[in-house]
Amino acid sequence: MSLTDTLVELINIPSVIGNEEAITTAIEFRLAGTRPQRRLGNALVVGEPTGKPLIVLYGHTDTVPEQDNGAASIHGERVYGLGASDMKAGLAVMLHLLEDEAILDGPYDLTGVFYDKEEGPMADNGLEDVLDAVPWLADADFSIVLEPTDLNLELGCNGAMNADIVFTGHAAHSARPWLGENAVTKAGDWLAAMHARRPEPVAIAGLEYLEVFSVTRASGGIANNVLPSRFTLNLNYRFPPIYDLEEAEARLRDVASAADEVVITDAAAAGTIPEGNAHLARLEDLVGGARTAKQGWTDVARLTGRGIPAVNYGPGEVAQAHQRSESVPIENLGIVFSILERFLTGAPDVE
Repeated sequence: MSLTDTLVELINIPSVIGNEEAITTAIEFRLAGTRPQRRLGNALVVGEPTGKPLIVLYGHTDTVPEQDNGAASIHGERVYGLGASDMKAGLAVMLHLLEDEAILDGPYDLTGVFYDKEEGPMADNGLEDVLDAVPWLADADFSIVLEPTDLNLELGCNGAMNADIVFTGHAAHSARPWLGENAVTKAGDWLAAMHARRPEPVAIAGLEYLEVFSVTRASGGIANNVLPSRFTLNLNYRFPPIYDLEEAEARLRDVASAADEVVITDAAAAGTIPEGNAHLARLEDLVGGARTAKQGWTDVARLTGRGIPAVNYGPGEVAQAHQRSESVPIENLGIVFSILERFLTGAPDVE
């Protein structure tokens, strides 16, 4: 089966977050007999250590909800469908690498981790349970998360934090606003400052990350003729790997100091760069081009937080993720497969 055929097959197995059982079972059945397997709910670990250097590939099986794009189709040189770029293209490459006889007989122990619930809240992410249940994954010499990277090798990743930013006032009849305080308009100066705020570049190890604060939701008021006494906004903060969670929270609270109340609702640490790792240097040579920073959050952060050296490298296109017309170039599948096959068989370079 070709990489394209595999991708089409994966897209045509619905796996919206929370419904990953069918796709996990299909992967389990396809890879049966190739390597030892361990099923953990709707996650699957394929491979185990035998004493050779251990390299682990990671891919989430879930997608965001459908937007009338559930079925796969091919138009020109692209495959379309839900999850095409994020990240069933990466899963297709993983499957073919795990089936590759040259890799099986090569110098490394290769393991693939297929996990669920990545597209939802951080606390529900299925990878956390896998890492707890299979402690030897922490012994990996190198790990690769096959999220969309536009064929770039992306190092580290920004952390993510969300907070309720609350402005409080005093309710009153809208015909007599001077008897109260409008919580919505009280937030006006702060919102104007946030609107004008530009991303802040932060240089780390020759890479440029962007520190970004974004207001993404707002709610307040109980009726058209009542001054709102409470106005709540969600502030989404993407912070570079120079800050830990405590430092990131301090920066968010400083930015939101004009508010009456700040409540942190969700937080995930940034991913670090595995500098000095020999496998990273080898993969960089194979991929070619300049190393880049990962602006979004990925499970590289979850891995590096446990001391596991990990990077992002996959065939999907970042801009296609979660799009109604989501697609991926067919050639990207072959490029990533070829590079990782050479990486996993110890080939020193690419043509």
